[in-house]
Amino acid sequence: MSTPLPALPGFATPRTYAAWPVWSGSSAGPVRFQPMPKKSAVRLWHRAREFDRTTHEPGRHGGKIGHAALQVLHALIFDFMNYRTGRLDPSYAAIASKAGVCQRTVAKALKHLQSLGILNWVRRCAESWRDGRFVLEQKTNAYAVLPESQWRGYRPPQEPPAPYPEAWGARPALPDAVTLAAQETSLAVRVQVLESDHRDGLAAALARLGRAFMTRDS
Repeated sequence: MSTPLPALPGFATPRTYAAWPVWSGSSAGPVRFQPMPKKSAVRLWHRAREFDRTTHEPGRHGGKIGHAALQVLHALIFDFMNYRTGRLDPSYAAIASKAGVCQRTVAKALKHLQSLGILNWVRRCAESWRDGRFVLEQKTNAYAVLPESQWRGYRPPQEPPAPYPEAWGARPALPDAVTLAAQETSLAVRVQVLESDHRDGLAAALARLGRAFMTRDS
């Protein structure tokens, strides 16, 4: 690393900061947001609350996500997200105001949500001209709430078993005429049962056969 030159009398010290003070890795290109239906966003919020609840440890406040990060996530999802376009780019100050925390807490909460795989963002800057000079100006981050399949340490809840048909008021299907007839011991009753279902061709054929036997034996 080179040693900076000493300042000469009557001259200002050479600048040691970037000509365009923006965050490292900031992108000046367009950002493509992904639309998210409100129903899906609400489901992610409830999943996050469940994640925090199921990872709560005795003697500690909250679970893996924590109260402050949940407040920030709630603000992002319900106060700033455009469900139709997916646009999500509020400032730290705006998030702090809606979440009811300070901007330092917002910064920590965002990093924590990113470490859990719940949130990600792109740092953005804009190209412009100022006083005839080309400059880069920092813009707000572009955020994305990630699906729960990417959350670190998250286990989806087990789906409850489907209810029995009787629970919905459904009645079991009745046996067909041939099955019912086989349960009878009297030939005459069997024939009557078989003849009760006019839509069953097999039952009708067996009924005619049974009538033939009854006529022969009479």
